[in-house]
Amino acid sequence: MILAVTGGKGGVGKSTVAYNLAAQLDGVVVDGDLAMADLPEGHGPDLHDVLAGRATPDEAVREDGPVTLLPCGRTLAGARAADPTRLADALETIDHTHRWVVVDSPAGLRADVGLPLAVADMAVLVTIGSTAALADALRVRELARELDTGLCRVVLNRAGADPETEAVADRLGAPVVSVPDSEALATAQRHGHPIDRTAPDSAAAVAFESLAAAVYACSSV
Repeated sequence: MILAVTGGKGGVGKSTVAYNLAAQLDGVVVDGDLAMADLPEGHGPDLHDVLAGRATPDEAVREDGPVTLLPCGRTLAGARAADPTRLADALETIDHTHRWVVVDSPAGLRADVGLPLAVADMAVLVTIGSTAALADALRVRELARELDTGLCRVVLNRAGADPETEAVADRLGAPVVSVPDSEALATAQRHGHPIDRTAPDSAAAVAFESLAAAVYACSSV
């Protein structure tokens, strides 16, 4: 099952959501942002190498960290050598050997944003509560509709004490899971750990458990 974690605006915590959701699902997270990778780096071949034909997807998957990961390179030369049109085949290859493939998609509305959405079985859309972020999220929601990619959940990230989940759900057309603003979550992400390892009883960890349960439910429909 390929799940695209997407978001219209950079800086809303999309990579954090993808990483922690993959941990909950016991899946592999793919750093699909070819120009601005944000997940932990790995040793050995990466997604740039896969898309340049220098490695197979299975060779680039790292299973020695807290979360199984296909990292992406961070060099300009690597990004230039990568052929984005090979991404769909790479994701489908990994899908054959892993129950869940969670793709941390590029932010914004660049041309490569639609690539993970086009191959994904469903999507999770990440936003924060600001007017600008919600407007950008709505644009990505429309792109997902055009590509016929079902939206499983919206994640309202860095939510306050009384998040307006119903209003966000009405605007974006999918149920909302709110993830509270959390220094523990930010610290875990900086150190490359999922929150369920470092603070399993925290509100953020409970939110990701709820999100994973919702994704499971969507996959069985």
